[in-house]
Amino acid sequence: MRKVELMVRASCGSCARVAEQIAPVVEKCGASLSFVDVDAAADPELAMEYGDRVPVVVIDGEEFACWEVDNDDLAAELS
Repeated sequence: MRKVELMVRASCGSCARVAEQIAPVVEKCGASLSFVDVDAAADPELAMEYGDRVPVVVIDGEEFACWEVDNDDLAAELS
């Protein structure tokens, strides 16, 4: 099963929008979706790496998209 992580911040409106947008695509492709709050994560490096660029979609440990996600591209990557 492919693993999709969405790097987010609690105060990020775009993060909520992207989460809502990609959730049906991820589910349809049979992948798992989890959310990582870069400010609340145990690893402070996450806030430094992703903090000013959230939302960031990471698939199987590799960055896929930042800020905007094309659903067709996401579905193709997960298929």
